[in-house]
Amino acid sequence: MNEKDAERDLHHTDPDLDPHSTLSPPSTPSTIAKEIEVETPHSSPRPSGEASRKDEVQVSSEQHRAASVRSEHKPPVPVPRSERRGLLARLTVIPEVEEPHDYARKTKWTITFVVAVAGAAAPMGSAIILPALADISRSLHSTPTITNLSVAMYMLSMSIFPLWWSSFSETLGRRTIYLTSFTLFVLFAILSAVSPNISMFVTMRVLSGGAAASVQAVGAGTIADVWEVKERGRAMGMFYIGPLCGPLLAPIIGGALAERLGWRSTQWFLTVYGGFLLTGLLFCLPETLKAKKNVVAEAEADAAREIAAENNLDGDEGKRPHRPTSMLQRVPTRQSVHVQTKKWILILRRCLLDPLKIILYLRFPAVALTVYYASITFGCLYVLNISVQQTFSQPPYNFSTVIIGLLYIPNSVGYILASLYGGRWVDRIMHREARKAGRYDEHGKLVFIPEDRMRENAWVAAVLFPAALIWYGWSAQKGVFWVVPMIANFFFGIGSMLIFAMATTMLTEFMPRKASHGIAVNNFVRNIFSCVGGVVAHPLIDAIGNGWLWTGLGVIALASGGGVIWAMRRFGKGWRVKMDREMGTG
Repeated sequence: MNEKDAERDLHHTDPDLDPHSTLSPPSTPSTIAKEIEVETPHSSPRPSGEASRKDEVQVSSEQHRAASVRSEHKPPVPVPRSERRGLLARLTVIPEVEEPHDYARKTKWTITFVVAVAGAAAPMGSAIILPALADISRSLHSTPTITNLSVAMYMLSMSIFPLWWSSFSETLGRRTIYLTSFTLFVLFAILSAVSPNISMFVTMRVLSGGAAASVQAVGAGTIADVWEVKERGRAMGMFYIGPLCGPLLAPIIGGALAERLGWRSTQWFLTVYGGFLLTGLLFCLPETLKAKKNVVAEAEADAAREIAAENNLDGDEGKRPHRPTSMLQRVPTRQSVHVQTKKWILILRRCLLDPLKIILYLRFPAVALTVYYASITFGCLYVLNISVQQTFSQPPYNFSTVIIGLLYIPNSVGYILASLYGGRWVDRIMHREARKAGRYDEHGKLVFIPEDRMRENAWVAAVLFPAALIWYGWSAQKGVFWVVPMIANFFFGIGSMLIFAMATTMLTEFMPRKASHGIAVNNFVRNIFSCVGGVVAHPLIDAIGNGWLWTGLGVIALASGGGVIWAMRRFGKGWRVKMDREMGTG
């Protein structure tokens, strides 16, 4: 991602079109017109009065008409087949081009579709076995708590592996990462399907989740490679429909398969799905990364500089006494070995240890609180997933496996509705707050700040999703008609998705030049919370029941939401300014 583009998007563009926004809804002509109306450069630094508003409407309509005319793109320049980059690159039907932004729109949407479908694999793999957890326990002679580790550890691997996938993609390219990771995904799905015991099953599930998680690391980067900034928001919205559909469809598919063919059929389905994806990636996804990072050359240069500094070669060469020829020949040889050793140490450090540095961003209070709030919400989501399976497979409900799979639909519908309409709501809030505060730059464009994303939308979400959890807990505890707890789950889906979208977008805006790092640290922490939630859910439900469990979690979530929103409104600006200064983005 171009750093200047990211920084300009934070200050000069609608947040809905932020190239890093993870849950932006597709833009429509009406919303585009509104965006242009608000952000048109004005003749004076700040518009005021009825005349100014009329001028804005007139100019905005003219610009909207101009924007509706398709801009002329340079024809793409294909890279010769023998020079294409990436694993098995000569097999691609869509050729690699010198400038990915020059692809035809149809080609761009094809690439976006392929990556979006691939993005559904990881969440689908997580959710597809939820209706069948009881069957897996009986088949592999395990306890429910141990079986739940197959979900919990899967989520843990999804938090850790993307750190290295992202790092490797900068060196190896995106195509190589996709093909390698989904080859591994297919392999580990096969091994999960034939696992003879729970130990092998959990282990293979961990590796399968880590392989599929590559799209979390490089998917958004692929979209940014092929779409220009002005079109990227809509493409990002389309891309994230894939990961949203995974949790919606997977329990339905998993329940139906497990009911008729047994739980192992869910893993065979993932194998077939992974093979389908691998075929699509092999033939329809060219390399889109414009320039790969040469880690070896960079490490060698850094090693030479460090050794030169250690030996003071730069400043002391003219002062050194004359040495015999044999000595002059031996020193470069000895120094060359030193450089090579240092080079490989730096390569290993950059590939294996440097990706973990993103954890250090948690030292910034604004980042830490935002990630904490999203993680609490995500942890509750996975406790809820376990609770639905456990509660409705037992008396008084005694639902079959396929019916349990259908019970995951309400909260998924809430996710999708919130992702489609919540973003537009927040956009209106951002524009309103910027106008109210009179924040305009020298060109008369509105200046947005991340803290404005936590207004009434944040308070509604902070109250809605804890209340829905308590509602679900006691209605399920008392064996109320199943529709009642499912309505609660629908509202939980809306409230939680508002928080996920708000937190993710805020992180990209707190770190405009390192937005991918903000998303990575969020995924890292929240998937750890989901792992813990998956482990403790079953024993806690057995110990205290759904009612008191969800009352406790609801109170914690309500207190966390109120505290985070208040702190961000009270101290957010100071924290952001200090963080910009330390990171050199201010």
